Amino acid sequence: MARKKEIMVGIDLGGTSVKALAVNRKNSVLATEKKKTEAGSNAKGVIQEIASLVEKTAKAAGMKVKALAAVGIGAPGAIDVRRGVVVEAPNLGWKNVPLGGELKKYLGVPVVLDNDVNVGVIGEHALGAGERVDGLVGIFVGTGIGGGIISKGEIYEGSNGWAGEVGHTVILMDGPACSCGRRGCAEALASRTAMERDVRDAIKSGRKSAIPRIMKERGKDRITSSVIQAALAEKDPVMMEVMERAQYCLGILVANVVNTLDPERVVIGGGIAERLGKDFTNPIRRTAYEYFLHPQTAKRTQIVPGSLGDNAGALGAVVLARQRLGL
Repeated sequence: MARKKEIMVGIDLGGTSVKALAVNRKNSVLATEKKKTEAGSNAKGVIQEIASLVEKTAKAAGMKVKALAAVGIGAPGAIDVRRGVVVEAPNLGWKNVPLGGELKKYLGVPVVLDNDVNVGVIGEHALGAGERVDGLVGIFVGTGIGGGIISKGEIYEGSNGWAGEVGHTVILMDGPACSCGRRGCAEALASRTAMERDVRDAIKSGRKSAIPRIMKERGKDRITSSVIQAALAEKDPVMMEVMERAQYCLGILVANVVNTLDPERVVIGGGIAERLGKDFTNPIRRTAYEYFLHPQTAKRTQIVPGSLGDNAGALGAVVLARQRLGL
């Protein structure tokens, strides 16, 4: 049995759910818990729920919270890493929320906070599809599109701690409105939210689609990754068209990233990539190669799906906590 002070809990806080993993020194998952979150919920209430989830996860791993070595947490939006503050998280409706400090008060153990995609990228770099490379960019496609940069084996935060916001790279001038308030960002063109908008608009215009039936059969009120997968399996023309357009935009985004940063590997993560794997990343790769500035040398850059799935963020939060706390 692992010594209790070696065990940490990693948290992945998203706009729709929060996931917790109890992880030992060998990165084996001892317990898993998950619950829904609601955008715009009172921040204090959400923090209390996170604390309760940590307690539940620790208990499932056979221990009390105060016996944990630390808690690592990834949260969406702009993060002030040094102060442990969520500066702005549009998907949660938060501004200047001292998540790290408040969570530490509730739990009584060290808490390390960073951006959710940063910790996901750290997870993939340390334990998943990005192992053994010094230069990596992770692009996670979900409700939005986030990114993280590994340079010389370490996460690159930038001068303000906000590096890697590749989802707000403008792909199409005067394109659809983005959550950031601008237009034509990759997130507004190729995120799952953007795909849902385009599918619903097509159906409203009279296009025939199997998606309403699939959603009803599965009891879904949103076009989730599983709905997208099922629609593509049925070769639904609307979903295929929307997906092809999103993959093209993501290919342009990847090309821009490679032309700017010249990484060894690009890892595509998030729920859709987890569901579709190479069927999702292969078209993205083909488009990216077309737009590489130096195609012969840039093709050495591998473009691959993530391998940790839904655990990437929570595992990465644990890895980051160990690094920052020297544990």
